[in-house]
Amino acid sequence: MADAPQSPLVAVAGPTGSGKSDLALALAETLGGEIVNCDSLQVYRYFDIGTAKLALEERRGIPHHLIDIIDPDQTFTAGEYARLARGVIAGISARGRLPIVAGGTGFYLRALVDGLFEGPSRDQPLRDRLAAREARRAGGLHRLLSRFDPEAARRIHANDAPKVTRALEVCLLARRPVSELYREGRDALRGYRVLKLGLLPERDALYERLDARCRAMFEGGLVEEVRRILALGFPASCKPFESHGYRQALQLIEGELNAREALFYAQRNTRRYAKRQLTWFRREAGLEWLKGFGSDPDIIRAALVRVHGFLQNGAARL
Repeated sequence: MADAPQSPLVAVAGPTGSGKSDLALALAETLGGEIVNCDSLQVYRYFDIGTAKLALEERRGIPHHLIDIIDPDQTFTAGEYARLARGVIAGISARGRLPIVAGGTGFYLRALVDGLFEGPSRDQPLRDRLAAREARRAGGLHRLLSRFDPEAARRIHANDAPKVTRALEVCLLARRPVSELYREGRDALRGYRVLKLGLLPERDALYERLDARCRAMFEGGLVEEVRRILALGFPASCKPFESHGYRQALQLIEGELNAREALFYAQRNTRRYAKRQLTWFRREAGLEWLKGFGSDPDIIRAALVRVHGFLQNGAARL
């Protein structure tokens, strides 16, 4: 069966705090677009302040999709994101609007555009053995992965236990490197040509903005928001509580940190997360960098020029 005609899709990526929402709003407002969230935390209900989720009145009447779609205790994978996002994008295109994917979760963007390798089913006894090995010697699983699949080990952070475990599980069950299988088995997005824009502010300026934003979140009610979520009956073990800011707010509530320490660690960990995001996006094929914040008028103008050219080139091929 022939592929559908090539429709345009624009993605706005970059580290946390780089102004992705600002740029996506500007593009959508000018070009008749709708925004598709690509942030793994903004999919959760009730987690608003610490995820920098735009309030309804800040969205300028522009439709936003895949925000507040699951409860905090629900599991949500990159594969599920890709499936839902593809359906949403198809609907936007069918309405004659421009889909604009915006967010900093690089794995979600890659799952959407390039597809994912599903791999063998979970093997819980194997996972239990791997967990026991890691408990005996921290970092042992990542070192083991380095022997089985050096490429995957370079790509996955040593502290990301779920991804390290899954990569090893696939290697051991399939008896082949997971990176090799991943390249063979992905179901790439069809019917679309994609323009990926990446925001790249100067590092010191980004870190200064992130520190200020963390401070504003704590001053703006982050701890109270966490108390409200807990009062709704959601346990502290819910995955979104593992994220920077929320984890420290929980530790503050539980008496593990004081207010000054909570802010310090939230700021430090957020800066480190931004650095890891930049490392990821620098490996993203075809991403075009804009060297500044998404709220900068010069960056907005440069992005609009690039998107206009992208749309016109596609129209010329029809």
